[in-house]
Amino acid sequence: MKQLVFGALCILAFAPQAGAGNLTDVYCDDSARLDRTLETTHRAERIGSGLRSPDALVEIWIAPASGDWILVQRYASGTACIVALGEDWESAPAGADPA
Repeated sequence: MKQLVFGALCILAFAPQAGAGNLTDVYCDDSARLDRTLETTHRAERIGSGLRSPDALVEIWIAPASGDWILVQRYASGTACIVALGEDWESAPAGADPA
C-alpha cells in the first residue's frame, strides 16, 4: 500500500497538468495514460466496471500481489480520475451470497 500511495503522490507532484493543488484533490489524467500507469507502475488489473451516469463509468482495479485496490471514474471526454484507493482487497468467491 505504501508503494501505491507513494506512486500516487509522485504522479500528483510531477504530472504536467496537475498544477498547484491540494493533495486531497482527486487525481485525473488522460484515460490511456492513467491505464498505462496503473498497469505498469502498480501492476494493477481492471476487475470490474459499471455505469454511474450516461457519461461516466466506474472501474475497480486491483494489484493482486499487494492487495491494493483503486477506484477509477472514467468520463466520455477521455479523462479518468482516481477517486479512492485502499488496501487488503478480498474477492468474494463466484456465486457466494454477498450477505
